[in-house]
Amino acid sequence: MIKAAIMGYGTVGSGVYEVLTSNAGVIAERVGEEIEVKYVLDLREFPGDPVEKVLVHDVNVIMDDPEIKVVVEVMGGLKPAYDFVKTALLKGKSVATSNKELVAKHGAELIELAKANKASFLFEASVGGGIPIIRPLLTSVTADHIVEISGILNGTTNYILTAMSEEGADYDTVLKQAQDLGYAERNPEADVEGYDACRKIAILTSLALGKQVDFEDIYTEGITAIDGSDIAYAKALGGRIKLLGLSRMDGDRVCSMVAPFMVPADQPLYAVNGVFNGIFVKGNMVGDLMFYGSGAGKLPTASAVVGDVVEAAKTLGTTVPIEWSKEKVELTPMKEFTCRFFVRVKEDEQAVKKVFGNIEPVSAEGVTGEFAFLTEEMSEGDFDEKIKGLSLIHRIRSYF
Repeated sequence: MIKAAIMGYGTVGSGVYEVLTSNAGVIAERVGEEIEVKYVLDLREFPGDPVEKVLVHDVNVIMDDPEIKVVVEVMGGLKPAYDFVKTALLKGKSVATSNKELVAKHGAELIELAKANKASFLFEASVGGGIPIIRPLLTSVTADHIVEISGILNGTTNYILTAMSEEGADYDTVLKQAQDLGYAERNPEADVEGYDACRKIAILTSLALGKQVDFEDIYTEGITAIDGSDIAYAKALGGRIKLLGLSRMDGDRVCSMVAPFMVPADQPLYAVNGVFNGIFVKGNMVGDLMFYGSGAGKLPTASAVVGDVVEAAKTLGTTVPIEWSKEKVELTPMKEFTCRFFVRVKEDEQAVKKVFGNIEPVSAEGVTGEFAFLTEEMSEGDFDEKIKGLSLIHRIRSYF
């Protein structure tokens, strides 16, 4: 029997405990022996909960027990999670985590530490919740050069943008609705400003390149400036607005960002709505791949964590190989990123054409007192220079 411990008994931690206990039989068949949860670490008490019999409040109980071979970290944040995970790996215990902050900041270091101590550091649930994306990147497309990763990586913002489009409600109304339904935190900043998606695209890009992409270097723009007029224009174009984490790789050039995009109906991410996530991967040989599913939630995320627990249990005493070195990737400056831009200005069509030349005018029912258009493909730097001559209301990058 393999003994495991869970650090954190919140939403995901309780889900992991439920999956490991409820599905103990099928898990034992997959591993070849049973996995028993010997400890669950949390500062709180849970009277009447079955976890009471294995609940501990001191992390050293877990760290000092040689029977514990696999540790699940679902506490979130960097402190004390980083210290606890590091200690576990130093003691040769494998770790499975859903902690995107931890993985984005210290992933390369912890992978190296695991290897040095014949353990594994696994983090399938850190991106996309229950969607299998980390393992396919590591095993299924290793013969390819990944040239693009673009994804709807945050269910909260996708729910808000979907509701604004389908219900015609404004941002503030839909945000409150998302909070009431439990899809958004009371302080939604990490989601709506794009910080959550930023850490996730940093992880995916690091894995695609096998080198460290610092999330602090990634241009990040949220959805708080999106209004009803933007939604109306998107509908007029036959598209939708999505907050995307995007990385494009072309030789030594790596552009990475998080920002709202106008997405056309023929792009696979167009159909990803509500709280669902979707991740689009393009390889130079395999072509286009699409991963879709529940990007968060108790049991979908717990299922991904337990998948890593099973992998760790099947490979005890060895290291599941992950190529992600500490060598830092220098991202291409944003001014060199190229795309089309959807733009709203106060001037008329003639004034716009003098500045941008060839454009595609866009009109939307009920929107007056402004002029909207799509530019030709151009660099961010060129756009920033040209728009200085006009009164900008809003601009959104475009896949059209």
